[in-house]
Amino acid sequence: MSVRDEGHTAINRAVFLTQLIVTGATLVLVIVSLVVAPQLVRDPLYFGGILVIFLATGVAAGVPWHRLEKRWIAVIPILDLIGIAMAREGTTLLGASFLLVFPVIWLSTHFGARGALGSVVLTTVLLFGVLFLSGHGIAAGDIPRLTILPVTLAFLAATTYGTTKRAAAQRVLLTQQAVLFEDALRRSTRQESILDALFNSVDFGVVGFDAAGRTTFINRAQRELFTRVGAEDTGGVAREPVFREDRVTPYAISDTPYQRALRGDTIDRVTVWLGEPGTPQTAVLISTRPILDAKGNADGGIMVTRDVTAEIRAITARDDLVASVSHELRTPLTSILGFLELSLDDASLAPSTRRMLEVASKNSDRLLALVADLLTTASTAKNELTIVLAPCALDGIVADAVESLLPLAAERNIRFEQGDLPVVEVYADAFRLRQVVDNVVSNAIKYNVADGRITVTLSATEAAAELRVTDTGRGMTDDEQQNLFSRFYRADSVRGSSVHGTGLGLNISREIMRRHGGDLRLESTFGVGTTAIATLPTRATPVEAVKR
Repeated sequence: MSVRDEGHTAINRAVFLTQLIVTGATLVLVIVSLVVAPQLVRDPLYFGGILVIFLATGVAAGVPWHRLEKRWIAVIPILDLIGIAMAREGTTLLGASFLLVFPVIWLSTHFGARGALGSVVLTTVLLFGVLFLSGHGIAAGDIPRLTILPVTLAFLAATTYGTTKRAAAQRVLLTQQAVLFEDALRRSTRQESILDALFNSVDFGVVGFDAAGRTTFINRAQRELFTRVGAEDTGGVAREPVFREDRVTPYAISDTPYQRALRGDTIDRVTVWLGEPGTPQTAVLISTRPILDAKGNADGGIMVTRDVTAEIRAITARDDLVASVSHELRTPLTSILGFLELSLDDASLAPSTRRMLEVASKNSDRLLALVADLLTTASTAKNELTIVLAPCALDGIVADAVESLLPLAAERNIRFEQGDLPVVEVYADAFRLRQVVDNVVSNAIKYNVADGRITVTLSATEAAAELRVTDTGRGMTDDEQQNLFSRFYRADSVRGSSVHGTGLGLNISREIMRRHGGDLRLESTFGVGTTAIATLPTRATPVEAVKR
């Protein structure tokens, strides 16, 4: 059966079932009248009224109402009103008046204000008309009885109409809300499908879990990672041996990134190694974010993972190559510098020859410094940078570094604004600190403008010392500042200029400061200048005090 046929059947069935209620009540009245007053059956008004109601029931059952306009359905309750009014006049003692409620409710419900008003008016006319046509006339005592019933029916019709109107408005509202809900559900389902397709197409793993640690979402890349490491789910990863970046120090179970994520911690790009030492291990870069409920409490989270084993192996191979080549270059360079110095000591050299040897010596020194930077970078990458601690004066290190670089600054007429430096005693590696100060001060000279200035300030508290070196150079853009401490990085604006560099100095300097428990950062405004800020604890134990 089609939807249209079902609609037609529903209309016909609704009309018949509504009329069946009136018919059932009338049938009860007939049965009672046969028991209580059998003579009523011979009353023409009573018998005629009952006959009209049953006739209306037959019409309701036999007429195809779906083919007619809705207004024709009103014929059935009108016939009921006529029949009930006739039966009521035939027997006032059996309460036939109450049957008038059913057609009045029908007309008020399905035909609105016109049905409500029309049913009351028609009932009033029928009551007075039937009494008048019966030949009994209308006595003064009949007026209250004939008036109360229409008034009662009027209140009933008004109440039914109001209730029906409110119900219709609620149905419209519910229909609109249902449409909006279905539309939102369709959009949500589509967005979920898009997100599923997106997450399953990326090459990094995504795991979602609830507050109890149960997995709520896992994408294709994460499943593949589980397969490679021999785990079935996030719980499997949590039970796998998880090692720190040195590949041999295991995490305590409660400190693994997964367990921390379950506690609602935020983790940014932590590298862990899966697999026992001595066996093929997998490096996984992990980031986590908690999911908060309406009260701000942790309600699960998201863990993002990526297999970075190939990248780490490539970086390690590069560092090994850099260290090997740099180490092999150092010996012949040292020999070349030695012979150049011996040659320059010869007083019989022609001026032109001396100039050429001096250029060669200067560039050899520069090449040796480059090799030293490469070796230091390789050492920091392997955690082999040695820090030898001893009491030293930070103000003296800064003063010596500035003094040694004054000739370089004078070549471009750059002046220093230093003032008196306070005495700052620290427990650190003086050689490494001098390396850091030399780097930041030489950068302030190299990237400054001609006739510029450099401000050097040193301050200290009971807990930490701070060195600031500010220049009046070109400054840096926000994009350039994001990669400042990356190894071998040089900004595009200086890469093709006459300012030479390897892009290693800042990386090495920051690593040295962090091994001492301090840090190095830069603040820069494009077109204004740059400030290098080095901080160093004056009492705290360094992070890395021995060779690892």
